[in-house]
Amino acid sequence: MSSPTRPGDSATLPGNGLERRIGPLQATAINMTQMCGIGPFVTIPAMVATMGGPQAMFGWIIGAIIALADGLVWAELGAALPGAGGTYIYLREAFQYRSGRLMPFLFAWSAVLFIPLIMSTGIIGLVQYLGYLVPGVTDAGGVTPLGKVIGIGLVVLIVLALFRRIGQISKLTTALFLVMLFAVFAVIIAAFSHFDAHQAFDFTPGAFSWGGSFWSGLGAGLVIAVYDYLGYNTSAYLGGEVRNPGRTLPRSIIFSILGIMTLYFLLQVGVLGSTPLEELKNATSVASSVLEQAWGSVTAKIVTVFIVIAAVGSVFAGLLGGSRVPFEAARDKVFLPVFGKLHPKLNLPTAGVLAMGVITAIGSLFTLTDVINAAVTVLVIIQSLAQVAAIVVLRRRQPHLKRPYRQVLYPVPTIIACLGWVYVFYSATPLSKWLTAAWIVLGLIAFAVYASKEKVWPFGPKEIREAFASQPAGAES
Repeated sequence: MSSPTRPGDSATLPGNGLERRIGPLQATAINMTQMCGIGPFVTIPAMVATMGGPQAMFGWIIGAIIALADGLVWAELGAALPGAGGTYIYLREAFQYRSGRLMPFLFAWSAVLFIPLIMSTGIIGLVQYLGYLVPGVTDAGGVTPLGKVIGIGLVVLIVLALFRRIGQISKLTTALFLVMLFAVFAVIIAAFSHFDAHQAFDFTPGAFSWGGSFWSGLGAGLVIAVYDYLGYNTSAYLGGEVRNPGRTLPRSIIFSILGIMTLYFLLQVGVLGSTPLEELKNATSVASSVLEQAWGSVTAKIVTVFIVIAAVGSVFAGLLGGSRVPFEAARDKVFLPVFGKLHPKLNLPTAGVLAMGVITAIGSLFTLTDVINAAVTVLVIIQSLAQVAAIVVLRRRQPHLKRPYRQVLYPVPTIIACLGWVYVFYSATPLSKWLTAAWIVLGLIAFAVYASKEKVWPFGPKEIREAFASQPAGAES
């Protein structure tokens, strides 16, 4: 006997051709796989060096607080406005009253840059770990030309792997999620097998005094921590392909943040207690070193292979979700029409997958720190702070919008997220902030050209359409 269908549970969405095949487990797996790819394995040494010692462990905790507060913003918006593209829809619904299509346009314009840039960091870190396995991939100066060619080749393979139906992709992502868990737990167990608590908690004298290494390095450390937590929102980008999104999206976001926070903290403490501080600050493949010290080089190489596969899974999940942003924008005639077309057999946005794959490959040719700063600063302005404003605007403009999940203790988490993101942006490198400003200016010029051609605000009337206000909870237009 079949069970009754709930709103949002239909397999196919009328009007856009996407299929609702992603359940709660797959949604959480997609988020966690994207969050914990290569990030912590390559940034732990940078975090320790930036914050001056073992006190770096608190950087992960503060970063988790910002991520959790922001995750509660995503949870409410995703549950109320579930559709392909995530933030694109939230900004479209919230800011149409005053600035027409400007904000969703700027987000689509920027997302096509910052999402694949974040994915390219996964490729850079992945190649660093390949250097532990394959001679000639890395050297004292970093990734070699051979390593960069290998990185581009891996991007091509990942893009090809995305050309399949969403049901098959969700199963593949679950398998990659299990690989990620194995790799992380293996490193944690190896670290604690020869753990020195005194070394792990031997905080630098005066580190926590005002002006000490903790406070002076906290800003730059939070840029790293926030980067490592990014990905808890991937299921929201896939809101048009999630079953019962009103329940699934909030749970997948919150569970993935709490789960990854626990893993990161254990990983950081374990590495601090198993690797001398000076050696840790200069390590390029710290996880492999921890594994080799505990279980020998053969086991270390085997687990390193799993770490590389986990990194592949992170890039895979990120490109999967990110490709839906230009797709939704193109359907609204806010982006190039080619991005609004689906593959005739696989029902995936072909142009979005290919374009983001190309930018990921280009980004992988630069240094890890530069790419992280560039991606995070663009994201903070165009996505994170804009969404903080969007949740406030929507509560005021659309009070009767069905909200299957309402933010706990609103507006406290929203305020915490706002303050956290402002501090992260302030702490980024000056060059990345200037590049962000330049990119936004270019976006404004591009929007002016688009608006003039389409005769929309400010060159024509605003189109006010509350697409979700009259729909059942969890359904999409």
